[in-house]
Amino acid sequence: MKKKVVFLTGAGMSVESGFKTFRGNDGLWENYPVEQIASHEGWERDPKLVTEFYNKLRRKLWDAQPCEGHKLIAEMEKDYDVTVLTQNVDNLHEKAGSSKVIHLHGELTKVCSSIDPYDPRYIQELTPENSDVKPGTKAGDGSLLRPFIVFFGESVPMLEPAAKEASEADIFVIIGTSLVVYPAAGLVQFVPKGAPIYLIDPNPVNAGGSVIQIQKGASEGMKELLTKI
Repeated sequence: MKKKVVFLTGAGMSVESGFKTFRGNDGLWENYPVEQIASHEGWERDPKLVTEFYNKLRRKLWDAQPCEGHKLIAEMEKDYDVTVLTQNVDNLHEKAGSSKVIHLHGELTKVCSSIDPYDPRYIQELTPENSDVKPGTKAGDGSLLRPFIVFFGESVPMLEPAAKEASEADIFVIIGTSLVVYPAAGLVQFVPKGAPIYLIDPNPVNAGGSVIQIQKGASEGMKELLTKI
């Protein structure tokens, strides 16, 4: 039986692919204040601006390519039972070939109802050929189509299945997240006692004595990880 490796990835995972996320220290996402384009209040205030922002970001995503770190995680499926829990809204893990990815903060490639974002009847997958949403476009329930993104202040519906995966991990690996973004950061508490926890991040992180830090970027850190497990 294959060992189960669970990854928790954040903004630092995609930075080598040239794709920024909104969890930066400066409170900006592509030079916009996050409150303006990643909060429910911002959406209510100016849905046209928010829709156009995500259209632009989506166009950038289609051109982004997985970094070596993404690819090494996907390749691990040959020898391990791998699950990726990601705070990122990009699809770079899927592009690299990972088959089991749980998106905690939503998916940029999808749009949904603004009344009930998780109603599966109204979630639409966009494609590079059909990428832009015209402001004012409505979902099947008559509400405006909005990005399938967990805005600040909203609940994280995928947290429960993510916690279940973490609770079954033989090895838990954190890449590119500072572990201050809750509730996702709390997933570490579900890791079984005795299971090794690795943290890959180029910056020093005060993560506690039980966490083994590899102080490198995502790709170089993954290479080192593979020599340790």
